[in-house]
Amino acid sequence: MASQAYDSDPITLLKSLLATIENEVIPLTSKGVSSGNKLFGAAILSKAGLVPLTVSTNNETASPLLHGEINCIQQFFAQTSFPDPSDASKPRSPQRPNPRDCVFLATHEPCSLCLSGITWSGFDNFFYLFTYEDSRDLFSIPYDIEILREVFRVPAVPVSGAEKEEMDGEDIDARPLYNRRNKFFTARSFEDLAREIAEKHGEGESGKWEEEIRRIKELYNELSDTYQKSKTSGVDSASFWK
Repeated sequence: MASQAYDSDPITLLKSLLATIENEVIPLTSKGVSSGNKLFGAAILSKAGLVPLTVSTNNETASPLLHGEINCIQQFFAQTSFPDPSDASKPRSPQRPNPRDCVFLATHEPCSLCLSGITWSGFDNFFYLFTYEDSRDLFSIPYDIEILREVFRVPAVPVSGAEKEEMDGEDIDARPLYNRRNKFFTARSFEDLAREIAEKHGEGESGKWEEEIRRIKELYNELSDTYQKSKTSGVDSASFWK
């Protein structure tokens, strides 16, 4: 069932997601990149009160599979106590929230591994700050796009007749890399939330939040510089793709 905090207003949701990145994810990421880990982080929040339940970041120096999202999912299921979903000031509980009652936050659009992890874990949504193109162009990490294209995008089978004429006009490279709305989850970027704010509150209010999104994105510039330096300084990492 939809909860009030999660669905009440896109401003409330975006504000909580940005605060979680700035106050919880970035401090962890800052420590991680100095050790040779990528700057991808994730958090799981409650839908009821948008309370951060689990926060994590990339740990590829330990294992190439410990992307920020996967590391976060692992910790979520290993935790033995959780904040109250509606009020973090209340006593903690050993009861793990149902993934369907949670918001999944990824700093960067999840790769194929993390898309699968989110799906198999039962989360029905995720939100991301940076796109695949940002990861490639801003952070020199192109593998999200490359793996989705090379491993998962199957070329169309040659056909003939009327069906061939219909398919000849299709540009396979123009296809989305995955279905952002499907039976398992709905994916939205922070820019999508800004557009929802514009529809509900007008362009003026949306502009304020677009500026706040840019401010949080800029905090990653220094983290990216640190990570790129670690790649050339011989920092040991279990990840094959650096």
